[in-house]
Amino acid sequence: MAVGRRASFTASLAAATGPAGPYAGVIFDQAGNLYGTTASGGTPYQLTLSGSGWAENTLHTFQYHGDGTFPYGGLIFDESGNLYGTTSIDEPLNGGTVYELEPSSGNWAFALLHSFFFSGAGCCPGPLGSLIIDTVGNLYGTTSGEGAHLEGNVFKLSPSNGGWTYTSLHDFTGGSDGGFPYGSLVFDANGNLYGTTSFGGAYDGVVVFEITP
Repeated sequence: MAVGRRASFTASLAAATGPAGPYAGVIFDQAGNLYGTTASGGTPYQLTLSGSGWAENTLHTFQYHGDGTFPYGGLIFDESGNLYGTTSIDEPLNGGTVYELEPSSGNWAFALLHSFFFSGAGCCPGPLGSLIIDTVGNLYGTTSGEGAHLEGNVFKLSPSNGGWTYTSLHDFTGGSDGGFPYGSLVFDANGNLYGTTSFGGAYDGVVVFEITP
């Protein structure tokens, strides 16, 4: 299989050691541009076809204080062309963030939609997977160490009066329901949510779960 046009770029190593490159995949827009995130330090980026290669455009550089860092999850679009993503840790609340990037006069305007609060120990308790969006614009995701039991949760963010309302749909206990969901969610045709945890369950392995409206 032939390898076509490729892009290489340097990620910012801002707050920790470890892999700097992308963990999640990329998405296309209608014009054929690619979008993704780099993990360590953290940047959402755009790749645009340019001649025989790709030109990189950094959409936002995370500062760790107030906007988050370590965006392990990828990006998603809404119907208006806005991008949404997550970071896994943040100061001063420690728990990561959900953010929006809105195209504006050739640039991208960053908006913080939600900050997670984490009172436990450990690294990267916020979202590690990508968000999903339903037909009315609600966002859904998982955290790896948030929730009432600090074992992760499934959450929903709903647009409301110019802001966003946060709802925890399930707080994992680390027991029979599992704990530490690292991955993204998926909908079925009836609007039920499905996902996985990284440990727990009847055999102390992993859990595949369903959440019904």
